Amino acid sequence: MVYNPSEFVSTESVAMLTTKDPVSPEESETPNTVEIPQFRDDRGIDRKGVAIAAALLLACGGFVAYGVLSSDDAPAPQQATPVASVTYAVLGEGTADISYRGPGGAKATVVTNARLPWKKTVSVPLGASSIVSVTLGENGGTASCTLAVGGRHIQRGTAIGAFGRTTCSSTLPAPAVSTASEEAA
Repeated sequence: MVYNPSEFVSTESVAMLTTKDPVSPEESETPNTVEIPQFRDDRGIDRKGVAIAAALLLACGGFVAYGVLSSDDAPAPQQATPVASVTYAVLGEGTADISYRGPGGAKATVVTNARLPWKKTVSVPLGASSIVSVTLGENGGTASCTLAVGGRHIQRGTAIGAFGRTTCSSTLPAPAVSTASEEAA
């Protein structure tokens, strides 16, 4: 856009033009009026169109956010895996390294230098193995492990001497599988 000083008239010059001594009607054919040119936007920007586009964009964004955050499409709850209560116990004196299968059923949990006697009850998924291993240190000694499922004693093992080891394990029964024909009966 090129600046043309003749297009703009300041308010001072308007005041000056209107405060001049009036020209008598005989001297001029037009009355004492001054025309002030209007500011024009030659860039061709339609401000109403921009405002409408912005409003539509905000509305679309709101619908997208509502769709993402909507709880109507929440994932279906997963069926709970049946579990059994397993109690591991290690009896003896001193300390031992103990590893056992915990709630996840896949990874063993390791307790280093556990003070004896030691006891832990966890939930293990049906169909998985429950296992506890005991390793004595270089000072040796005697330690025994026991394994109980649902309060019922399953197995016992004993470790003796320096770096003695023992393991108690049991495979839990597989969960009962119901079929449609069993449910109908």
